[in-house]
Amino acid sequence: MSIREPAPIATHPAELVGGRLGLLPGIALYLASVLGTGLLVLPGLAAQTAGPASILSVAAVTLLAIPLAGAFAALAARHPDPGGVAAYARRTLGPTAARAAGYWFMFGVAAGGCVVALLGARYVAAVLGIDETAVPVIALAFLAVPFIANLFGVRIAGWAQLALTALLMAVVITVIAVAAPAVEPGNFRPFLPHGWGGVGTAIVMYVWAFAGWEVGTHISGEFRRPRSTIPIATAVTLVLSGAGYLVLQIVTVGTLGGRAGEGDVVLLDLARVGDLPGAPMLIGAAAGIVALGVMNVYLAAFAKLGASLASAGDLPGWFAKGVENGQVPRRALLLTGGVVMLYFCAALVAGGELQPFILIHTASMVAIYVIGMISAVRLLPRGTAGHRFAVVAVVLTILLLPLAGIALVMPLLLAAAALVVTLVRRRRSA
Repeated sequence: MSIREPAPIATHPAELVGGRLGLLPGIALYLASVLGTGLLVLPGLAAQTAGPASILSVAAVTLLAIPLAGAFAALAARHPDPGGVAAYARRTLGPTAARAAGYWFMFGVAAGGCVVALLGARYVAAVLGIDETAVPVIALAFLAVPFIANLFGVRIAGWAQLALTALLMAVVITVIAVAAPAVEPGNFRPFLPHGWGGVGTAIVMYVWAFAGWEVGTHISGEFRRPRSTIPIATAVTLVLSGAGYLVLQIVTVGTLGGRAGEGDVVLLDLARVGDLPGAPMLIGAAAGIVALGVMNVYLAAFAKLGASLASAGDLPGWFAKGVENGQVPRRALLLTGGVVMLYFCAALVAGGELQPFILIHTASMVAIYVIGMISAVRLLPRGTAGHRFAVVAVVLTILLLPLAGIALVMPLLLAAAALVVTLVRRRRSA
């Protein structure tokens, strides 16, 4: 991670793995980067938001992911940079755009922290039969344990993260298989109960599920043959993840009907429909362990990001301590913990509603992708497939922004903050 460049969030295990990667390990890393906690909640929330038309939302985001993933694959192959989007933005659009990308990661994408903690807590509570009122306490444990571990520099190995993701995927495939026979055609009517506005909101939420394509830019140096391996790994991951979410959404709507989205433990609801022995305990354990693992990487990555921003002068210099490789950025970790706790308290005030915070997270990710794709248009050679993908992705991501609705306020405020910092620094230098 560069000291001068704000590095993107490392919510994915790929950034923790070293060595020379071939095609199969590369596919595994990409799958672990794209799939994750979205499997635990998005099918239910999307069904609640858009009804059966949530299937269209999954299909739309899968199509959107094609040019986005293609452009990032081209960037990773031609311009590997561990700084990711912020580094590309600094090279092509200047320090203000790079600073905005860093702020969007640090203070916007961070909204996902409370979502992950509450998700893990709800699955554990549902499996153990614990009263709903205890969920905030369990969620605090999901935040506290990784936070304390990171204070002492304890990290979960990359192979462990991959194993946990593989376990979750295996559980999801099993649940789909046992619940699919219970699909009823009548549950798909009416198809559009909440209008096209609901479909648009569900599309933005599903960005959570398809974020992670930028991970190849950070680890392209780990591949033996990045120019051939990264595009193939990207394509295979796109097909598997898109098909997986689409099938899961169809089964969720067709099986649960109007009950889909009543709670946040949709995999447990599907397992109960399929009457799979032992499935609730397995799903609860997998969800809890995956959530803890994600939070461990999440907090560590954001702490490094905060220290990197501080070392570049984009945050107070006091937070820069520990930015060097091998050191623990405890001061920036405190800042990260404070930001996540603010979102967590806001979620509790909102009655534990997850959708607003998923939208803040995804609206910030879309804004980051807009910057990343504009940078890709300027970096990639004209006439290449990667350049064409980037041009299409710029248009699609810009069109996606208004669908975030009121959640777009957060990226706008953070962009304004980045501009203010630029103006202040110019005035001081003058």
